[in-house]
Amino acid sequence: MARNVFFKQVIADLSLPNSSPFAKLLDSCIKSKSARDVVRVHARIHKSQFSHEVFINNRLIDAYGKCGSLDNARKMFDGMPRRNTFTWNSMISALTVSGFVCEAEKYFSLMPEPDQCSWNLMVSGFARHEFFIDSIEYFVKMHREDFVVNDYSYGSVLSACAGLRNLKMGTQIHASVAKSLHSADVYIGSALVDMYSKCGRVGCAQKVFDGMGERNVVSWNSLITCYEQNGPAIEALRVFVKMMNCGIKPDEMSLASVVSACASSNAIKEGKEIHAQIMKFDGFRNDIVICNALVDMYAKCGRISAARCIFDSLQMRTVVSETSMVTGYARVASVKSARALFSRMTERNVVSWNALIAGYTQNRENEEALGLFLQLKRESVWPTHYTFGNLLNACANLADLKLGKQAHAHVLKHGFRFQYGPEPDVFVGNSLIDMYMKCGSVLDGSSVFRSMVERDYVSWNATIVGYAQNGHGIEALDFFRQMLRAGEKPDHVTMIGVLCACSHAGLIEEGRLYFYSMEEYGIDPLKDHYTCMVDLLGRAGLLNEAKSLIESMPMPPDGVVWGSLLAACKVHGDIDLGRFVAEKLLELDPNNSGPYVLLSNMYAQLGLWTDVKRIRKLMRQQGVVKQPGCSWIEIESNMHVFLVKEKRHPQKREIYLLLKTLTKLMRLAGYVPDVGAFYADEEYRPEYTSVDELSSPLLASAAL
Repeated sequence: MARNVFFKQVIADLSLPNSSPFAKLLDSCIKSKSARDVVRVHARIHKSQFSHEVFINNRLIDAYGKCGSLDNARKMFDGMPRRNTFTWNSMISALTVSGFVCEAEKYFSLMPEPDQCSWNLMVSGFARHEFFIDSIEYFVKMHREDFVVNDYSYGSVLSACAGLRNLKMGTQIHASVAKSLHSADVYIGSALVDMYSKCGRVGCAQKVFDGMGERNVVSWNSLITCYEQNGPAIEALRVFVKMMNCGIKPDEMSLASVVSACASSNAIKEGKEIHAQIMKFDGFRNDIVICNALVDMYAKCGRISAARCIFDSLQMRTVVSETSMVTGYARVASVKSARALFSRMTERNVVSWNALIAGYTQNRENEEALGLFLQLKRESVWPTHYTFGNLLNACANLADLKLGKQAHAHVLKHGFRFQYGPEPDVFVGNSLIDMYMKCGSVLDGSSVFRSMVERDYVSWNATIVGYAQNGHGIEALDFFRQMLRAGEKPDHVTMIGVLCACSHAGLIEEGRLYFYSMEEYGIDPLKDHYTCMVDLLGRAGLLNEAKSLIESMPMPPDGVVWGSLLAACKVHGDIDLGRFVAEKLLELDPNNSGPYVLLSNMYAQLGLWTDVKRIRKLMRQQGVVKQPGCSWIEIESNMHVFLVKEKRHPQKREIYLLLKTLTKLMRLAGYVPDVGAFYADEEYRPEYTSVDELSSPLLASAAL
């Protein structure tokens, strides 16, 4: 009411001693963001004796710019017969506020005498609109021109360094700050914490925070977000508790970040406690950002009912909350519910698409993931590196090289170079390597590895494991040595690849050496490493050593490691040890048909048919059923599936005829098939094997 009275009084009064009342009115218009009121004040100024005063015209340009009326600001500037530095600064400010930073740069270049404010406007304007390189360049020029750099300059350029993840430049500016009068400024300190956080340097961010003499809620938020985004996420909770103990009242940013940290660390108990605190504050209870974070937290922790409850209570649903629910449904393997919600979304962004594609991939519905990607392309949604990461995982799961190469072509068209930066895409290159290796194309996989601009330990692991799994043990070990020379530290996955490579290459001594030297790399052997060593020793026939290794394991051996030894016993015909291992496996899982089948096959190979029948009888008594073998091949994009004794294939006559011909040719050549395993499966020993009773792999081979 007081503002309206003052407004009417100034508008009506024609005998004002100076233009200060108009300046106050324009400040009021800026606060209310009312361009309409600025026009009214301008009309009154035009009728007064101050219509050509430079001061009030500068204020008019500034008010028009800050209220979003850029055209009126331009008209004011163009119509001024006299201008000073403040006039130019007001126009540059209006342009940067509206996002026209390139035009602002033109005005800056035409300025007769730029001052400190002019330079700061350019540095901050470019940083605000994510022209980070330009922002840094103007800061450097400003420093070179001997203008005084203040807290505003430092804050803006640190924001640009954070946006670029440019640690080198950020560190240099930190050094400049340390030498300046602004080293203790809370605003600069918070900007430094944020810069180190965005560059992934958690230790540096913590050190800056610890050295701050004064902290505000922004400082605490920067550190909480640092741990939430870089990990360990649980540390964000510790910082939040410390912040509360220091008497700092959290804002929506603090609460949203700490709830997100609970989601990342699966800390459902702490998340519920923070949710209870949020409900006590009326200002935060219905805050859309906090509610979205709560939906995401409950969804990621697998509490889909709680997430849905909050989601249904939202007064306004956004694409963020809906995407969180899609992710949540996908995580609990309810992909149908995720798809239904996705289909009802009025607004979708690429994150929504990525969430559902990832959901299909995680739940092994890879064909659906590929179909959704094609729909994304049809709807002209621009895919991101996360999209391609999930797409390539789907191709890898399907082991479909043709589709994988098509996906690779899309990756190349989108200009990915596999490097770090504001949006790092190294993991797309890693996904490509993994896809090619799982499809058996090791040359393409190694070619992608060599083409990557930057690599991480995952790149090396994918290549080493890929070579090992495809039987190229020597090449895998060569890559491991290159990895060490490159200064990359191996991890558990690396050593699995190395031991697997030794196993495939028959390198017994090298395998022992790598296994027992793992501690030198700070790695304690896990079950998977022991399984690899048992496989290595088993292939070499060192069955007793393999048994001793299992018995020396610091953790209880599981069915996988005992199964590896049982398979080796079958290969080398050690029936006594095989019987012992089978008993161990049946103790772990009495309903698993694997031990029964392997043991009966061992008896069959030795001609112990009484024991074969005993094992099969025991299986029936225990209710254990062996699943029939299955093989499949793809011919001209059509999948052909074959079971044992396949009778349903439309071309069964041609396939069996070819098999019969091949069988005759093999016998004429003197080949005697090893059919012991087949006889064991059939529980009797016939005089011959008919073509109709051949296994699924042979049928698949004949179909080719």
